[in-house]
Amino acid sequence: MTALLELEILTYFCTQAPCHKQKLTHPEHCIFKHFGYVQFQTKDSAYDTLKRVETLTLTKPDDMHLHLREGDVMRDVLADSTRQFARVIVMPNLKSPVVSTEQALDYRRSIIESLSEDIQARGEFNPLMTLYLTEKMTVDEITKASQSAYVHAVKYYPAGATTNSDSGVTAIDKVYPVLEAMAEQNLPLLMHGEVTDTDVDVFDREAIFIEKILSPLMENIPDLRIVFEHITTKDAVDYVREGSDRLAATITPQHLLLNRNALFVGGIRPHHYCLPVLKAEEHRRAVVDAATSGSPKFFLGTDSAPHSREAKESACGCAGVYSAHNAIELYAEVFEKTACLHKLEAFASHYGADFYGLPRNKGTITLEKNQWQIPDYLPFGESKIIPFRAGEPCHWKMKQ
Repeated sequence: MTALLELEILTYFCTQAPCHKQKLTHPEHCIFKHFGYVQFQTKDSAYDTLKRVETLTLTKPDDMHLHLREGDVMRDVLADSTRQFARVIVMPNLKSPVVSTEQALDYRRSIIESLSEDIQARGEFNPLMTLYLTEKMTVDEITKASQSAYVHAVKYYPAGATTNSDSGVTAIDKVYPVLEAMAEQNLPLLMHGEVTDTDVDVFDREAIFIEKILSPLMENIPDLRIVFEHITTKDAVDYVREGSDRLAATITPQHLLLNRNALFVGGIRPHHYCLPVLKAEEHRRAVVDAATSGSPKFFLGTDSAPHSREAKESACGCAGVYSAHNAIELYAEVFEKTACLHKLEAFASHYGADFYGLPRNKGTITLEKNQWQIPDYLPFGESKIIPFRAGEPCHWKMKQ
């Protein structure tokens, strides 16, 4: 929530609203309370006057973890992200991974060319590119990337961890020289935080990753800036919260809104399947607490990952949730339910930019309290894509 909106609400109620037949005249009597309400109390009365926050104006946010794919299907999903976000960190796990600065620039060019003409003309959308870390990557390539105005990070995938990750890293020590160069160049490492050992339970992958990969890495290369991507567990929340300022984390809407029961309600729910997989309720609550805490170490990253309906609803369905269609509205719902709407702007628009050393955006978006139904499906090339919570109500809507 912008400071201006807070001030307008507080000024109105502290000077005009009755509270148990008393006039409120002191700002210190005003506090934020549950579910997007503003609550006012006098010191000598338990009577509350409530007003629901109906509109919310935010600095235009950034999505610090996004999959756009390529070709015709990219054109279909781009509009959802350009509507809500000024900048996006674009994942490099295409069918042919983006492993060089030259490839990243080519991919960025194709993204720009896929934008609508008016968005291109206004220059309102900036894709921030990443490289896919492989065991063949060189220190020279890191130097090229750090000198580019368009490459902002390098992505670590454990081999076989998720979609198009077969070219990922099999052993972290094999890429230490590259990681040391990244620390010297101040180029962030974005980590898919799981191990892929077959003897590790899928629900324990994140905790074991912290123990075996992340903690030793931070001890050995303390100057390396790291984003622990799409965290899902209390273990990850605690580790990031207690870690150095060079460690931060992104959080997705599905890991805020769903626990692992959602995979099985009424049968197998393939459109809730993502990696890292949904976790138990205690972990979901910990992630919600992190997102709404006001800590600059946690910020928005949707991990929106589009797949066709056929690819999801199959004998071996793809991992990924498509949340880009109404991502910021979903985050608003979470922050409203926890009485933290006034912290949404920093989480969505400030902390990610600050960690990456980017200027905060100048434009704004406005959300309205307005229930609408999420579409059952959306176009996706020659197929369809099922958006997150398809057919269900959404309680906030971005004003066009």
